Amino acid sequence: MRIALFATCLADTLFPEALKSTVRLLERLGHEVVFPEDQTCCGQMHVNTGYPDDALRLVRRHVRVFAPYEVVVAPSGSCVGSVRHQHAMVARRAGDERLASRAEEVARRTYELSELLVDVLGVTDVGAYFPHRVTYHPTCHSLRMIRVGDKPLRLLREVRGLDLVELPQADQCCGFGGTFAVKNADTSTAMLADKMRHVLDTRADVCTAGDASCLMHIGGGLSRLRAGVRTVHLAEILASTEGATAGDGRQATETPAPIAGGAR
Repeated sequence: MRIALFATCLADTLFPEALKSTVRLLERLGHEVVFPEDQTCCGQMHVNTGYPDDALRLVRRHVRVFAPYEVVVAPSGSCVGSVRHQHAMVARRAGDERLASRAEEVARRTYELSELLVDVLGVTDVGAYFPHRVTYHPTCHSLRMIRVGDKPLRLLREVRGLDLVELPQADQCCGFGGTFAVKNADTSTAMLADKMRHVLDTRADVCTAGDASCLMHIGGGLSRLRAGVRTVHLAEILASTEGATAGDGRQATETPAPIAGGAR
């Protein structure tokens, strides 16, 4: 299968390993991954902060860039949620019904990573090896907007060497919420404190999730506590293999595939 990688701003800027891991994983499963180089921000932050005109330009670009591809994947429930639930809405509010229809077509072919693996490719055992105690945080957009359900957990349960422990009150928000963490800093900090307490109660080595934004928030808090718990994107765990994983589960002995120029 030929799959287009929707990189997302945050992963491209701060968490490129999640993207590289997505490519390595899908290629290991026998698929071709391409990277449309004209892609930019999907416009989610513009919609959420009240700049629909700026968002409209980004929606037009996103639709143009990804329309040629039958399958699109992103290691982000948040950005996939924007593509599915905001793009057509932005276009219709601007009176552009043709763009709205095209956006809906692209949205139907756009998947969060765990959805693609389980629902489209039909796999739960991806041949991964990650010898660590891990807890999973279901991010708000993946849980409530695109409803990935237990797909990430089904994938994690098949990872060899991984000790999966349940996160108490897992469905509670970590407090990030994009600009919510900036505009409501005190509330966000209190929510983060609750989330970190639950993570630490599991005695996990690693907290994983399908959104880099939440991992950034949780990981930042844990690092300030010097708690010794790492945050690792789901894609990185699923891409790890016994032959390419060192003691900390992250350092590959193989050179990661670059994502530019067709992700080869």
